[in-house]
Amino acid sequence: MVLGLILSQAASAQIVLPNGDTPSLAPLIESVSPAVVNIATSGTVEIQTNPLLNDPFFQRFFDVPQPRQQRQVQSLGSGVIVDARRGFILTNHHVIANADQITVGLDDGRELEATVIGSDSETDLAVIQVDAKSLSALPFANSDELRVGDYTIAIGNPFGLDHTVTTGVVSGLERSLPGSGGARLQQFIQTDASINPGNSGGALINLRGELIGINTAILSRGGGNIGIGFAIPINMAAEVMDQLIDYGAVRRGVLGVRAQNLTPDIAAAFGVDHLDGALVAQVASGSAAEAAGLEPGDIIVKINDRPIRDATAMTNTIGLLRVGETADVVAIRDGLRKTFSIKIGDPSEGEVSGEDLHPLLSGALFNELDERSPLFGAVRGVLVTRVEPRTRAAQYLQPGDVVTSINRQPIDSIELMQERLATTNTELLLNIQRGERAFFVLVR
Repeated sequence: MVLGLILSQAASAQIVLPNGDTPSLAPLIESVSPAVVNIATSGTVEIQTNPLLNDPFFQRFFDVPQPRQQRQVQSLGSGVIVDARRGFILTNHHVIANADQITVGLDDGRELEATVIGSDSETDLAVIQVDAKSLSALPFANSDELRVGDYTIAIGNPFGLDHTVTTGVVSGLERSLPGSGGARLQQFIQTDASINPGNSGGALINLRGELIGINTAILSRGGGNIGIGFAIPINMAAEVMDQLIDYGAVRRGVLGVRAQNLTPDIAAAFGVDHLDGALVAQVASGSAAEAAGLEPGDIIVKINDRPIRDATAMTNTIGLLRVGETADVVAIRDGLRKTFSIKIGDPSEGEVSGEDLHPLLSGALFNELDERSPLFGAVRGVLVTRVEPRTRAAQYLQPGDVVTSINRQPIDSIELMQERLATTNTELLLNIQRGERAFFVLVR
């Protein structure tokens, strides 16, 4: 009798639709699944070695083989068809990085070769393209309207398991995740929908079947899901996607400031009664910000009518503006609000070729250190912006490196770098800051 009572109570607790069916996500999943694809890549990467092994003298003296070693790499990920007519697929940069071959698997069993249209490591986004008919694309939601508690559905290819579906809610908004594949611009959606390796690049959708984000990362100690996953908001992804399709890259401008978050003590010292805003700590010489009149101590609270909550929000907002675009920046100075009209600068302006500086630097491009580098404000030096593969510079330099001294003489600008190199002919002793690591390299 007790069992019968339990079953009776369970039956009365069932949710039944007016037509007699029970609620199910199956119809929704069936409609969106054709727009979510599996991505398999293969390629080669160079094995990183100690910079000392790249020194020609060291190689000859110790008979070290000169050809650089490579290894084969393969990866699995996911992607979302965003333009069915043109065959554009949105995924993560880290899914297709170093890929020589990209194979896309569709829900109907077709396998297609894909080409890279553009990729952006700073947002960890990429666009690839397939040549095929009868494709399905997902419509975009407005991710700015998301609220904590909204339902989410993640679809992807975790561990190679095709079109796996998990559900959850929005657990947080505008999250930052240190070490997330090198992405500098971050304003992640946090969700407890299960995201695992292989989900990267897959779809995070709402209950309307609209794309709200691109699944990107998980927070985990062992590599598995613990209920903390992250997705790039589709509004941010769409802005990057448009530039990747138009130009093959993101024409990202720079403002020329380094900012920090306000604390209660610092806010009180500046005479403000709130913690919202980005406190300008440094203005780069010759930058767009300096030309417009921004100064250290200004508190940026709005850019183009978008509220700036903290330094990360400022970096994200500026990082999505195009070169030459005018930004209206509202800042608090001495308790008063001031508006600055700033034309976003081109980071390639002032770029100098290594060949023009010194023959031993052939293959690298250098520029002033600015907010593109996480080392801006932490060290003084010159930024390495690009390194051509299989060149002299590629033996000891990487994009993002900061050269802090030459022959034990510090540098903090391109002009000073040119002066130091003008008196050097035979060899260079470079002090290089790479992330949190610093080392010397002797180049002959």
